[in-house]
Amino acid sequence: MAAPSFDELTTFMATIPAIKPGIGQGMLENGNWWVKFQIDINHELAWQVVQELGCIVNYISIHERLPTVFYPVSPAPYLNGGPSEFLSWVIESKEETFLPTDLKEWLEGRLPNPVDSLEEWNMDEA
Repeated sequence: MAAPSFDELTTFMATIPAIKPGIGQGMLENGNWWVKFQIDINHELAWQVVQELGCIVNYISIHERLPTVFYPVSPAPYLNGGPSEFLSWVIESKEETFLPTDLKEWLEGRLPNPVDSLEEWNMDEA
């Protein structure tokens, strides 16, 4: 199986508020893939972005889970520094047949539209 294209996914993700430029990607030996990125923790929508990605990628519904996981990663903070520079986030596939373009479609269909509109992300705090 040929390596999947990440272009559509990374281009779309780059338009999500608070996601910093420089989205990495790669393949695992088992045929699954990953994307790694940073979120600007000082951005007003940072935690909302984390919440939305966590919902869609990890737990869209009890009966409709994607074969993906979203989680934070960091080198040792005591050796490197704080989260604004060294905290990263990974989305990793768990099925070889689920492609980066599939995730892009799920994100595009469930994130605010247009995704780069800050007004669409604003939710009333309860």
